[in-house]
Amino acid sequence: MGSTSYLDPVPEHRRVEIGATWYRPDVWGTAVNPECKLLLLAYAFEALGLNRVAFVTDVRNERSQAAIAKLGAVREGVCRAHMVTRDGRVRDSVLFGIIAAEWSHAKAQLLARLTAFDGVKMA
Repeated sequence: MGSTSYLDPVPEHRRVEIGATWYRPDVWGTAVNPECKLLLLAYAFEALGLNRVAFVTDVRNERSQAAIAKLGAVREGVCRAHMVTRDGRVRDSVLFGIIAAEWSHAKAQLLARLTAFDGVKMA
């Protein structure tokens, strides 16, 4: 079906990134991504007591940016020339984040999305 995971943990600053996310196209727009992210975010904030969870995506990947925004993450800016892709392209990355003070609101949004899910692809 796909994968999503924690990346770049920094325990001394109580932060982590969620990324390396990919899903089969037939599960795009379903409850799969929001449910996976809810589990990872809840563990990060509620079990680990983190201050911040970041999301980083290619500036050209508008679908990913929209999905991250639907999670309740705040767009924080663009990190220019952030990395070099496998094909040698210098990539700009869009940075998003959720901080501990925003978690309860983001969690409520995610739970509402999942409650509204009825087996049909979500917009």
